[in-house]
Amino acid sequence: MAISQLFVEFIFYSFLGWIWESIYCSAKEKKWADRGFLFGPICPIYGSCVVAASAAFSSISFLSSPDFPVWGIFVVSYLASAVAEFGTSWVLEKRFHARWWDYSKMPLNIQGRICVPVSIGFGLAGVAIVKYLIPFVNGMHEAINPLVYEVFALIFAILFGADFALTEASLSALLTEVEKMHEEFNIRAQENYEKLASTKQLVVSYAEKLTLNQKRMLFRIRRFMPGKVRKHGKNLMNIVHITDALKDKIRELKG
Repeated sequence: MAISQLFVEFIFYSFLGWIWESIYCSAKEKKWADRGFLFGPICPIYGSCVVAASAAFSSISFLSSPDFPVWGIFVVSYLASAVAEFGTSWVLEKRFHARWWDYSKMPLNIQGRICVPVSIGFGLAGVAIVKYLIPFVNGMHEAINPLVYEVFALIFAILFGADFALTEASLSALLTEVEKMHEEFNIRAQENYEKLASTKQLVVSYAEKLTLNQKRMLFRIRRFMPGKVRKHGKNLMNIVHITDALKDKIRELKG
């Protein structure tokens, strides 16, 4: 299979994943929730997993067998999604010291990165994807000229690369601002223990200074875990309160 076709599939499945995440989270939170790591309407973890599943269930003999049971597809999807979700959460936290999802309040979770109920949902979704979505997409390939994949792959690669670079720059800058705010908050709180106005003004000043992209990213991140304060529970709670205060102030400024 051509690399261009695989990449177009990756973008397509990532887009479907973004639609699912946004609809599910919007319904759950009862307000619009623009999900995903990147600014664009894609969730790469979904695209990667479905492309990997498509390759595995078409090239590995026992998986591609018509006799392979549905419960087997469920188990493979369950385990693969758990590994992918845990690994992605770990990598993003190590790189950006932030979590885009947190299952700490869910039952049977591991470090808040994965949990049994969500993995069961992905296992069931995997059955539907392998049995229906992937065969449908594979059937569409016969009707599409390979040159079309080449053109769209080039366009998507440019947009994806630009989006990733913009996200990387915005996240790095946002993390730096949150770290600065945390340090300044501690200094002011120590010097002016009873003067709450100064700390409130600090939140206002930082909220106004953030760029549009940084504000959008702030609302996508579920939990900040800056490297300098991760080992201290009290300081970590300060980060949580600071980011919550920033979100509240940004909402107030928008209103």
